[in-house]
Amino acid sequence: MNADCLELLATGELTVLGRIASASNLTVACAVSDGRTAMRCVYKPVRGEEPLWDFPDGTLAGREVASYLISDALGWDLIPETVLREDGPTDIDLGAGMVQRWIEQPPSDDGRLDPVDLVPAGEVPEGYRGVLNAYDHRGDEVILVHSVEDRLRRLAVLDAVLNNADRKGGHILTDGDGRLYGIDHGICLHSENKLRTILWGWAGTPVPPGERADLARLSGVLEDVDSVLHVRLSTLITPEEIAALLRRAKSLADVGVMPLPPHSRAIPWPPF
Repeated sequence: MNADCLELLATGELTVLGRIASASNLTVACAVSDGRTAMRCVYKPVRGEEPLWDFPDGTLAGREVASYLISDALGWDLIPETVLREDGPTDIDLGAGMVQRWIEQPPSDDGRLDPVDLVPAGEVPEGYRGVLNAYDHRGDEVILVHSVEDRLRRLAVLDAVLNNADRKGGHILTDGDGRLYGIDHGICLHSENKLRTILWGWAGTPVPPGERADLARLSGVLEDVDSVLHVRLSTLITPEEIAALLRRAKSLADVGVMPLPPHSRAIPWPPF
């Protein structure tokens, strides 16, 4: 947790840089400054959230913050610093919303594959696993693949804990230092099983001992209703959702095996 970054996101002055048109919900790129320090961030106002049939209205921003808190409690640093604040940019204040540190990605013009990418059929490269056979826009056979790097594997474990219903390739970013992050966690933490992801390459495989220990520690914190994490989560998601989160964390810690894909709707669409 970067306390200075969280403070800046929570209290700094937001200025609009532009709208991110590709996002499914209203998403605004902003600059945030306290007069001494400035950085880029993303602002997602609650009033800009599109209604969903299976998630309560107006809860996506809170789920993004809850997901960050869980990643932080595990010590995995897989989600950029994220806060909930009551006000938006001074020049277009749309009210309460989620604010998250911007991840600046380097230009991808060196020919290297992204953490999630498409390759020709039969040509899965070393260090990648195939997930889905498909056809590209030209009608050629391709395979959706993902990297097997440790940080991406840990993100797959986190998604299982969060019950992420929308882990797409475009929700996985790599910064200029090569550090991988997951973003867009608005439809996580439902009490019913809704895991949909493109990271099925680890399905049915063992969870490493160190991560099982982290999950056991998280379970203990969640069981303590007076813990800082439990109290914070109780303002963001329902008691039923916290109980389901605890069950998932305990299962992964105790059984130590990654979940298998369901028979239907295992992959979010589109996958990028």
